[in-house]
Amino acid sequence: MSITTHRMTFPLSASDARKLRAGDQVIIDGEIIITAGLPTHARFLDCLDGKEPFPMNLHGASLFHLGSYSRETEGQFEILYINPTTSTRFNPHMPRLIRELQLHATGGKGGLDEASAQAMQEAGCVYLSFLGGGCTLLSQAIEQVLEVGWTDMLTHYRVVRLRVKGLGPVTVGIDAHGNNLYARIHEAAQEQLKSGA
Repeated sequence: MSITTHRMTFPLSASDARKLRAGDQVIIDGEIIITAGLPTHARFLDCLDGKEPFPMNLHGASLFHLGSYSRETEGQFEILYINPTTSTRFNPHMPRLIRELQLHATGGKGGLDEASAQAMQEAGCVYLSFLGGGCTLLSQAIEQVLEVGWTDMLTHYRVVRLRVKGLGPVTVGIDAHGNNLYARIHEAAQEQLKSGA
């Protein structure tokens, strides 16, 4: 089976997201937004409910579940490394965020649930699977920290907008057409269990 690799500019548009298929690989250039915090995602929902403003414009963004190790020096926020965190932790938050913010790309590791996948089909959004433990490779792609939101939170819970070049390759784990590599693996494992293999 041949793998198709796409080099794409982010934030990803809905039309570009719909061109991708589960199993494709993507190399990311452009702007992404990262955070690893459950409290951050809960706060996003508060923003949607009008309880406070968003820390930056997230509409149509590419929002990734990437943790970071960072420091502030001389008033500058420096990201020393990024690494994916498990996206399934955010299942309760993601369907609404995908729909209402019209996210066209999200990702991390481990995939998202069926409710999120349904929202992705509606919005024209893909889930990109990052290499777990690949922080050295991933971190080399950071070009610039563009914006940091919610500096009152722990550094890895903050919302950070980055400019990256050559981030990846990452794999399309769930596409905008309902194809889901995680569901396929789960189904295959269930079949093996049933057959006693």
